[in-house]
Amino acid sequence: PKATAKSQGAPGELPPSDSDSEEDSEDEGDKKAKGVEHLIEIENPNRTGARQLKKVTELNTTGKTQLSRREREELEKQQAKVRYQQLHMEGKTDEARADLARLAIIRKQREDAAKKREEERKAAEEAKGSKS
Repeated sequence: PKATAKSQGAPGELPPSDSDSEEDSEDEGDKKAKGVEHLIEIENPNRTGARQLKKVTELNTTGKTQLSRREREELEKQQAKVRYQQLHMEGKTDEARADLARLAIIRKQREDAAKKREEERKAAEEAKGSKS
């Protein structure tokens, strides 16, 4: 009875493993499918081989990327704005024509006002000269 007690060990201790065959059988048990795991196909990106890795320089940059609707509309909006500004600078838009006409009127008014001030200044000088 004492010999059997030594081989079993104290209560709470794990039994000694005498052979590696038990460990091998545990590894095989892990490989066997449990439940529905074998039905679910999961591809772990961390387990993929190096054959799928590509450098940034090797990526296909010649392919045209597809823009989303919002990105495409935003790009078209920016291009239309640039075209409008270019036409505006050339004076071909209605707004540019109106601005140029308004500027011409203002220039004319300023020229007239400058001539009037010059005439008044000359008249004032002549009046001072005739009084002396």
